[in-house]
Amino acid sequence: MLPADLRQAEVEALAAVQAALASQSRGLWTVEFRFEGLRILPVALRLLAALTPQHPEARLLFPDAGATALAKRDAPDQAVQLLGLGDLLRLQQADGGSEGLVLLAAPTPADYEEVESLCAQHRGSLVMLNGRLEDAAIGIGTVARERRKGFLADWQSAYGLIPTAEGALRRSYPDDWQFYRRDPDGYRSVCSFEQRPDREKQLEALEEAAR
Repeated sequence: MLPADLRQAEVEALAAVQAALASQSRGLWTVEFRFEGLRILPVALRLLAALTPQHPEARLLFPDAGATALAKRDAPDQAVQLLGLGDLLRLQQADGGSEGLVLLAAPTPADYEEVESLCAQHRGSLVMLNGRLEDAAIGIGTVARERRKGFLADWQSAYGLIPTAEGALRRSYPDDWQFYRRDPDGYRSVCSFEQRPDREKQLEALEEAAR
């Protein structure tokens, strides 16, 4: 069943992230709330606060200094846990790496190199919240493209709530992806997928359900 609102989705996401983190000592995980106009900062701060009791060493990273300063202004009680992506990279260089839980808020393709470097030197788990590291501008068949494919394939979905043209996709670890069709009177579950379905697979599922 789809969550009724964002707060319920956050509760689901927290449980999924906790289960994902408990499943392995080091992992690369994603959390996605793909709603247009969503302010990710409050969501990221609430997730950090909810995870801190079990992970007191947890840190939340932002791609740039401006976003980091805004987060510290909005959450002064969490300021010690808030860093810029470049800040942790510098700490890694000084300390020979990093440990513990790291949350990363909304990195973009421009941050790809730094994120890849961060992951290579981190010995704990990372959770990327609403990240978009893919860059369509990189040519197919290039060395850079293949390297990106390999790195991005290492990330696993802990939680996803993603609107589609016909409905919605939802994934809550360790469950499969659930595909929902939007009907006039609400959303109905169509089927599940072990892997996140692309557009073609979604359309095939809708056609099969309509028979």
